[in-house]
Amino acid sequence: MELAERMKVYQSFIARLESGQRRVDVVELVKLGEVLGFDPTEIVDRLTKMSD
Repeated sequence: MELAERMKVYQSFIARLESGQRRVDVVELVKLGEVLGFDPTEIVDRLTKMSD
């Protein structure tokens, strides 16, 4: 519940992300980075390297 509150979204939204029923879009990734304290560009860089 705390993550949902911090992101200002419904808990059901977080549950769908956690269960893989929904993918994270770029705007949500940036917000997750702000809330959880990580740099979203690092995630994108890692994903780009995985596809090479």
